[in-house]
Amino acid sequence: MKVGWPRRIDPRLYSTVDDLTGPVQLRYLGTAGLVVESQQHTVVMDPFVTRPGLLTTAFRPLVPNVPAIRSKIPRANDVLVGHAHHDHVLDAPEVCRHTGARFIGGPDACQVARAAGLPETQIRSTQGREEIISGPGRIRGLPSQHGKVIFGRVLNPGNIPAPPPWPPRLRDLKHGLVLNWWLELGGVRIVHIDSADYFDEELEGLGADVVCLCTVGRHFRPNYVRGVVERLKPRIIIPCHWDWFFTPYSAPPRELPGVDVAGFMEEIRSFGVRPVLLPFDGQVGLAP
Repeated sequence: MKVGWPRRIDPRLYSTVDDLTGPVQLRYLGTAGLVVESQQHTVVMDPFVTRPGLLTTAFRPLVPNVPAIRSKIPRANDVLVGHAHHDHVLDAPEVCRHTGARFIGGPDACQVARAAGLPETQIRSTQGREEIISGPGRIRGLPSQHGKVIFGRVLNPGNIPAPPPWPPRLRDLKHGLVLNWWLELGGVRIVHIDSADYFDEELEGLGADVVCLCTVGRHFRPNYVRGVVERLKPRIIIPCHWDWFFTPYSAPPRELPGVDVAGFMEEIRSFGVRPVLLPFDGQVGLAP
């Protein structure tokens, strides 16, 4: 795997999705962020539109960009957080604050929600493996582990046993319990894998129409795509978490160093599954 400076994504890689229509709308927010809507019910996953610069992230408190969050995510019923790293958890409490949505995550992510001032009535902690009703849909957390990212290492490991300072610094946001998500909404089954790893047994017997699959770090996980395809049998895989998330949301997206989006899409095709690469705010319609 070659590691270099983040390069601009080739816009020709974005998928043509005119043939994808249906009652469930899925919108990509960049990084691992998704918005899924059906039957006037909205589930948001790992929202991160604040995107502070690299120096701010490394040396200063991380302050959510409230106007950007409210503009990009005006409504939500449930917000799912896969783990407590800053690029997954930072914006979620603010989404819940202005929409009234429920914050759903593992115990460590929920400590961050408390630090941000959300009341306990708005926080739903889960260890995974339980069905959570979400309006007309169903949610299940799938216990996982954080993927390796740089030089085969997991970044910022550990747990968050108590609410961290708010606003937090990067070092305060350990990943904690990692959960992938299975969501059924409007008859469409979506699996969200926000870090490039999973436990094989947690995917067995679930099935998915769509998998949103973390790109960064995939080289460190043997049989990464094959295992997903064999166990979940999706029709579509949407690459996520491929972008350099230290540039503003409005800036042209860049690939994270070491990420090969084009190669990832070819690998997905080699297993007979359709890859769908979306730009920020790109949307597809999904049918059962």
